Amino acid sequence: MKVSPKFRGPSLILLGTIHILLFAAGLVAAATLRHGAPYINPFAAGETVRAFFEQNPTAVRVSNFFLFASAVPLGLFAVTMVSRLRFLGVRAAGTNIALFGGLTAASALILSGLFGWVLSLPDVAASVPMVRAILFLSFLFGGAAYAVGFGLLAAGVCVTSYFYRLLPRWLIALGMLVAVAGEFSSLSLVAYPANFLIPITRYLGFIWLLLAAVKLTKSRDEAGAASVLDA
Repeated sequence: MKVSPKFRGPSLILLGTIHILLFAAGLVAAATLRHGAPYINPFAAGETVRAFFEQNPTAVRVSNFFLFASAVPLGLFAVTMVSRLRFLGVRAAGTNIALFGGLTAASALILSGLFGWVLSLPDVAASVPMVRAILFLSFLFGGAAYAVGFGLLAAGVCVTSYFYRLLPRWLIALGMLVAVAGEFSSLSLVAYPANFLIPITRYLGFIWLLLAAVKLTKSRDEAGAASVLDA
């Protein structure tokens, strides 16, 4: 009787859940600690932006801490996802595309969180030009750069899963929708209305990420069971 090999690595479901919870904690902290002050758009008037960061340093610092922290489980998720696909027999360039995309998205969140944290410093918040420059860097890394990277992660996983029949077609379709939205969000660099694709990528991506984690974990278990039955 043949004993099927067991995948050794962290739980995709756990990593995905931690990533989403940390990101959500950042949103809750920002809303709670700024005591009703409205969210500031990077394109708002310079003095309005500067005053917001000068008056809400704690909200800025804590929320960006959680954003920074959320990048770690996302990076681990990408690495583990690729490892799991290879364990399931995938031998295709899509796994490398997924790895590149996932690490790009995680790195973008790290940089967005760090730049955002700098905005909590009083000396920085006193300068309108400095606040605007750093805020746009945080916005671009946490927005377009993250979305493009996450889109590549979704595309790499979905395309390989389609050919190897590891995910149901409806979930592959959802992942490809996330991928397309993520890649086209890069157009926000030349056309502001394309920014609406960034939250689509992020929040639909959360749903896809968890569902893909569950399905691929189940695929592993079914593959192992089939291997034992065939022995």
